[in-house]
Amino acid sequence: MPYRNLNPTQAKELLDGGEGWVYVDVRTEGEFAQGHAAGACNIPVAVGHPPQMAVNNDFLAVVKANFKKNQKLVLACAAGGRSSKACEILVNAGYSDLVNMKGGLMGARDPMGNVEKGWATLGYPTETTVAAGKSYDALRRNV
Repeated sequence: MPYRNLNPTQAKELLDGGEGWVYVDVRTEGEFAQGHAAGACNIPVAVGHPPQMAVNNDFLAVVKANFKKNQKLVLACAAGGRSSKACEILVNAGYSDLVNMKGGLMGARDPMGNVEKGWATLGYPTETTVAAGKSYDALRRNV
């Protein structure tokens, strides 16, 4: 299986499990600055503002510069769409331990219209400060 789709509760269990999983927020820098999961790294998979977003051509290079192909990564965005795309890009580049956090930070609706709660709406730790070395600006300097 190229990557797993897990809900925020399952993703948090992985992150808290001591196995070295890293939370990578693939939202834009502006979205990340407004609030993100505590301790998250930011590597946007898309740039711009909706609906005028485009793929970030540096996404893969920045991931490769900061994480080995066997690094365990939980990828998340606002609702799960962009992080799914990020997982596809990384699978195609040879990454193997990937999780797409469906429902993302803010939550999403499933195909039946039911609300799937996100990381923040479940009350999991969030912050607006960025730890040293985890901002997109800092991570892309490693390329």
